[in-house]
Amino acid sequence: MLELNNSQIKLSQLRALLAVAEYGNFSEAALRLDLSQSAVSHAIASLEDELGILLFSRGRQGAIPTPVGEQVIEYARQILQLLEEMVAAAKSEKSLQSGTVRVACIRSAATHILPSAIAQFRRRSPGIAIDILEHFDHLDVEQAIREGQADVGFTHLPTSAEFEAWEILRDEYVALLPPSAHLKQNQCTWEELFAYPLIVPSTNNACFTTLRNHLLSAGIRIDNQVAYQVNEDSTSVSMVLQGLGATIMPRLAAEPIPSALRVCSLPVPLERVIGVAVLANTLLTPAVFSFLDVLRGVASPPVKCA
Repeated sequence: MLELNNSQIKLSQLRALLAVAEYGNFSEAALRLDLSQSAVSHAIASLEDELGILLFSRGRQGAIPTPVGEQVIEYARQILQLLEEMVAAAKSEKSLQSGTVRVACIRSAATHILPSAIAQFRRRSPGIAIDILEHFDHLDVEQAIREGQADVGFTHLPTSAEFEAWEILRDEYVALLPPSAHLKQNQCTWEELFAYPLIVPSTNNACFTTLRNHLLSAGIRIDNQVAYQVNEDSTSVSMVLQGLGATIMPRLAAEPIPSALRVCSLPVPLERVIGVAVLANTLLTPAVFSFLDVLRGVASPPVKCA
């Protein structure tokens, strides 16, 4: 039943209206609707009473729409068309024939995780669109999910209780030293690392906070070691390649690493855990559920240094 203000117009009345308008008489409309003629007549009469107007002129020529009846018929046609489109959209969403999944991610996740996941998802659900929202760090990713700008996000674990999250992979922090560095093994000492000017992210970068806290736990303050603060990972890698200093970053963030660079593990290991997160206790669409299922299947083993 469709209620407009205090009126009670039924969809069955609108269907009867269109049938009478199409076939020109009540008996043929009743036959097409598989109803009795009296039921159709009652539907039209009650609709006319509800609207307070005459919709058809009745006579030997059949049922002919009045001028205002023509307008009402067109409105009824639009209402039923919109109803059909609404139902079709719902069915399409349920059957994963259309829809959109919005994914917020940091650059390394967008580069190394998403392409494989999207390729698999496209084979499964080619009608679903994927919107990729790249962010500077994982805190921005979480904010995008929190504000409803994204359905799914790649972030660092552990995260807050407002999110439901699970691990995708572990990414080890590595030291990148210039080509001129001479190392006897794949794990450098702090002395070997800090023999070079240090290239680090800016202080407002969550990665810098993680790195600084890790070094402090090892009794090392890096304030006097920092020569450059750079936000773009690729810029840091290029600067090390030019011999301007050394840097510490997650291995995936450094990829592709030039073969001339010396890559080594830290004296005290550090890793970041990358996970997929959605807002807890929120209603997810079937398309999002399907995409999450694909992500669970592309989880990678921990990334280790060569």
